[in-house]
Amino acid sequence: QVQLVESGGGLVQPGGSLRLSCAASGFTLDYYAIGWFRQAPGKEREGVSCIRMSDGKAYYADSVKGRFTASRDNAKNTVYLQMNSLKAEDTGVYYCATDSGCPDAGNYDYWGQGTQVTVSS
Repeated sequence: QVQLVESGGGLVQPGGSLRLSCAASGFTLDYYAIGWFRQAPGKEREGVSCIRMSDGKAYYADSVKGRFTASRDNAKNTVYLQMNSLKAEDTGVYYCATDSGCPDAGNYDYWGQGTQVTVSS
């Protein structure tokens, strides 16, 4: 079964950290780029980061630059998003998706189910 599964979301206080994982099964991520997106209630989906599986080069939205770091483990077929110095405005459902390149090429073959991140005191 082909799928992407996110994990690692939760409730964290402002200034805290979380690490999200995006694990693929049924196919290899090696030839893709992986985009991270988030959607807050009442807002449009926002691109957060994109990482190329081929060389690990990552791109970030200005809103998260310097706080979030994307990484990949090709052997585990998994991508990570390390989120530090979290703010209330980082709250939302986070999704990963395959893409044909970075920055956002817009060719999304597969999406994960999403994981909730809530930043609140």
